[in-house]
Amino acid sequence: MARLRPPINNSVVGTTVAIVEDHADLSRSWAELIEDTPGYRCVCVCDSAERALREIPHHNPDVVLMDINLPGRSGIECTEQLKSKLPGVQVLVLTVYEETDRIFRALKAGASGYLLKRTSPEQLMDAIRDVKQGGAPMTPEVARKVVQSFRKPAHETVVEAELTSREEQILRLLAEGFVTKEIADKLGISFFTAQNHLKRIYEKLHVHSRTEAVIKYLGEQPA
Repeated sequence: MARLRPPINNSVVGTTVAIVEDHADLSRSWAELIEDTPGYRCVCVCDSAERALREIPHHNPDVVLMDINLPGRSGIECTEQLKSKLPGVQVLVLTVYEETDRIFRALKAGASGYLLKRTSPEQLMDAIRDVKQGGAPMTPEVARKVVQSFRKPAHETVVEAELTSREEQILRLLAEGFVTKEIADKLGISFFTAQNHLKRIYEKLHVHSRTEAVIKYLGEQPA
């Protein structure tokens, strides 16, 4: 059943996170990681999509960690229904699978990122931070599959959008799976500057997320 854990060492909560995962040991590990990180709180842990759809709207978290392979309804179905109830929630899918079909079904359902469960604790917290700031974190294996799945030339949409050379450079790095901090480090610019570039890219491409930007950049409109 859904469980609510009290905050640990988080007198000021900046980011709230819910977990949907049917393996108790794994969900407990994620919850403890979140609770032990200053400024973060795990507000709800659910072991099925049905419980998640009942419980999570009451907590209205910033981020949801979502397993795909749940008993009953899948995590993809749960993601789609949660996004309809809470349009502002950011869903990070975590799974052992990296099949292209699952990846795109999850992204089309409204997921903002797709990570493999073997992601390290540090990478998981980085992903939670990044998705809260509007990013779309993906593990390198998943990012490669996203890039490889598109066939149209990338330059067509870039030229039409009249992106600057710096914006094109940042968009290429997004398509390769780099997050904002990594892009800033790679280009020798500040995190704030990278965020401003991303904001202008979204405006020029008429999109609202990194996932949409990458898809449009690679020549496809999101379904």
